[in-house]
Amino acid sequence: PRDRNGEFVPKAIPSYSRRDDELEKMIIKLYQTGVTTREIANLIEQMFGHHYSPATVSNITQLTQENVTAFHERKLQERYSIVYLDGTYLPLRRTSVSKECIHIALGITHQGYKEILGYEISPNENNTAWSDLLEKIKTNGVKQVSLFVTDGFKGLDQIIYQNFPLAKQQRCLVHISRNIGNRVKLVDRKDILEDFKMLHKCENRSQAQEILTIFMEKWGKQYPKLIQKIADIDNLLTFYDFPPSIRSSIYSTNLIESMNKQIKRQTKKRVVFPNE
Repeated sequence: PRDRNGEFVPKAIPSYSRRDDELEKMIIKLYQTGVTTREIANLIEQMFGHHYSPATVSNITQLTQENVTAFHERKLQERYSIVYLDGTYLPLRRTSVSKECIHIALGITHQGYKEILGYEISPNENNTAWSDLLEKIKTNGVKQVSLFVTDGFKGLDQIIYQNFPLAKQQRCLVHISRNIGNRVKLVDRKDILEDFKMLHKCENRSQAQEILTIFMEKWGKQYPKLIQKIADIDNLLTFYDFPPSIRSSIYSTNLIESMNKQIKRQTKKRVVFPNE
């Protein structure tokens, strides 16, 4: 509407605005919880009578990019007790569609709270992406980490040492157990895995070291190459240097893998992500 003196001010939607800010906020919230752009468009039309094409909804959700940038540039705490590193794969469209690795760092504060420190996207899991991620974490303020827990990706231990030389490292015993199960005879699988599980059920490190020695002597003749690989792992029993109350949470990467499953569950409805 127009008036001669230009004094008319609409109450519902500000002048020169085509969309409702509150409606846009709801669209973005729905998008962040995993609802597809086409489903959002249908919901908005059914609930409010407004027609938004999937393309329009997609343009509105581009505002989330500002949140992503702010997330990557935010200030982090100087010290973290534990940092878990793990990767998970999600479908991403570039020139073509393929699953790409999301390298994720999950930190535990001294107060015991979980916090995603950052993530890095790459076509596959590689040391360059892990190095970039740790450097960004340092740039954002992290100075000290007591323990890194990883799945033993080749070369990752050196990257951690270069960025956080004072941090201890723990190899995931669950990943090692899976590797053992895949490399032994079916008839031996149950017994050897039961013996290996005893490593994280000991009272202290010296007792665990004795169990490890017995384990290697028992199975070394039958599976010499496998046992030698286990013997070459330096950070197998690092978790015994920490209080008994948290050992069950730090001898494996189960905590971050559980979070990765939640990510997969939230993103299952998306056939593919249109961009990073």
